[in-house]
Order: sequence, then structure tokens, then C-alpha cells
Amino acid sequence: MEGLNRLIGFDPQLLSEMFFTAINIFVLFFGLSYLLFNPVRNILEKRRQKVAEELKNAADDQKTAAELKAEYEAKLRDVSKEADAILEEARRKGKAREAEIIEEAKAEAARIIARGSREVELERRKALDDMKQEIVSIASLMAGKVVSASIDTTVQDSLIEETLKEMGESTWQS
Repeated sequence: MEGLNRLIGFDPQLLSEMFFTAINIFVLFFGLSYLLFNPVRNILEKRRQKVAEELKNAADDQKTAAELKAEYEAKLRDVSKEADAILEEARRKGKAREAEIIEEAKAEAARIIARGSREVELERRKALDDMKQEIVSIASLMAGKVVSASIDTTVQDSLIEETLKEMGESTWQS
């Protein structure tokens, strides 16, 4: 009963089994680490590198996007300035054309007024000529009456002069 007094009995068979078990565990650990742990570590390292590369690519893409955005905003500003310049040029041309049209209208109005004045002057002259013709015909009738009354030429001239004076200068020039 001596073997029962001990809780754990370290006999040579137990020790040899423990020694072989420990060696088996170490061999199994190193074998599995070579077969399993190293490939897993390699996979994790590759994954880490891939994530780092994707982060770098994302940062580069973000930087490129920011540059493109700045470039597009600059182009938009340039387009806006160009549109303003085009509108300003159109306004300037419109004002120039407006002034040109006004000048043409003034010239046309002056031509119309001048033509009207000439026509009025021609009508006035025609009326004066008509009036002179009337006066000449009246004078002829008077002369005929004077001749029929046997009046001499001095009396006839004095009658014509008297008639012309009665009609007055205003009649000839109005």
C-alpha cells in the first residue's frame, strides 16, 4: 500500500511517457507551425500589404479627384468669365448698333424734313406763279377794258401799278 500513499506516482514508465509526450507535442507544434502557422502568417502579411496598397491607392485617387475638382472649378470660373465677357461684348455691340440706328433715324428725319421744306418751297413758288398768272390775266382784262375805253398807256400803267399796290407785297411772298 505504499503506492497508495502518493498522490501522483512518478514511476519510470510515467516519466518516459511524459518525456515522449512532451517530445511529440514539441514535434507536433513545430511541424504544425511550419505547415499551418507560417502559411497563415504569410496570408495575413499579404493581406496587410494589400490593405496598405489599397489605402495608398485610395489616397492617391482622392488626391487626383481633388486636383480634378480644382481643375474643373477653375474651368467653370473661366467659362463664367468668358460668358460675362461675351455678354459684355454683346451689350457693347448692342449699344453701338443702337447709336447707329438712332443716327440713321436722325439722318432720315433730316432728309424727310429737307424734302418737305423743298416741297413746301416748290408749292409756294407754284402758288406764287399761279397768282402771278391770275394777276396777269386780270391785268389783261383790265387792259382790254382800258383799251376799249381808249385810255392811253400812261393811264393803263398807272392802273396796273395801283392794282399791284392794293394787292401789296405780302400777297406776292406769302
